[in-house]
Amino acid sequence: MATKARYQNRIELLQGTLDMLILRTLRWGPQHGHGIGVAIAASSDDALQVDSGSLYPALHRLARQGWIDFEWKLSENKQRAKYYRLTPAGRKQLAVERSKWRRLVSVIGRVMDPSEG
Repeated sequence: MATKARYQNRIELLQGTLDMLILRTLRWGPQHGHGIGVAIAASSDDALQVDSGSLYPALHRLARQGWIDFEWKLSENKQRAKYYRLTPAGRKQLAVERSKWRRLVSVIGRVMDPSEG
């Protein structure tokens, strides 16, 4: 029963938002893919759950853009894993994405409640 309630409170991500969240998570330092998903869930009080079918294509896309890079390392449980890190270009892109996000939130706020605008 608790699982059903947990999934009912999940928030679906807007297209492009996952990329921004990954970049933001990597500002805290290098992390393997599973760790990135766990960090996003934890920082959102489990409202955002990123499945591997979305996470890994996003990581590959960000790497192709040059916004993240990776190296192979041993994880906490001694398994070989790709550890992703933010590149200087990724830091710049995160600033761009944050600016766009703030504008989007502001615009949606005006649409949803015009009396406060």
